[in-house]
Amino acid sequence: MENIFRYGAGAVMGAGAFFAPISGLIVCAVVFIGIDFITGVAASIKRARRLGRRWAFESERAWNTVAKLSFVMAGIVLAWLIDSLILPHLNLRLANLFTGFVCGVEFWSYLENAAEISEHPVFRKLKRYMKSKFDKELDYDAFNEPPAEK
Repeated sequence: MENIFRYGAGAVMGAGAFFAPISGLIVCAVVFIGIDFITGVAASIKRARRLGRRWAFESERAWNTVAKLSFVMAGIVLAWLIDSLILPHLNLRLANLFTGFVCGVEFWSYLENAAEISEHPVFRKLKRYMKSKFDKELDYDAFNEPPAEK
């Protein structure tokens, strides 16, 4: 039994050492998702109080966060495997791009939650400013124009 434990611990440590280069990315994503989850719960409590409803913790939504975290971690690992083992000569840094995208989305959600929790104009203005910059960069109006007539 002791040998099984040793081999198992060795396998876990070996896998940990193999994925050590992306540990910072995973920690970063976990922190962003965790803070978004906490502020999301606080915003939900505030919303329920404002509407005069009774608030209850919903385990289904918490499990959605666990599933999201699992998919994000798997995405970081998969992107890193492409970066390091499949296309190392291209230096794409897909794992960094993927993590940056995830953290950006979580930061956006945090701003929404902070605006709702604090009702402070700074958060509302920052959210509005970021939305306008995002829409401008994507040329949002181009997506909403009606098709040209023939």
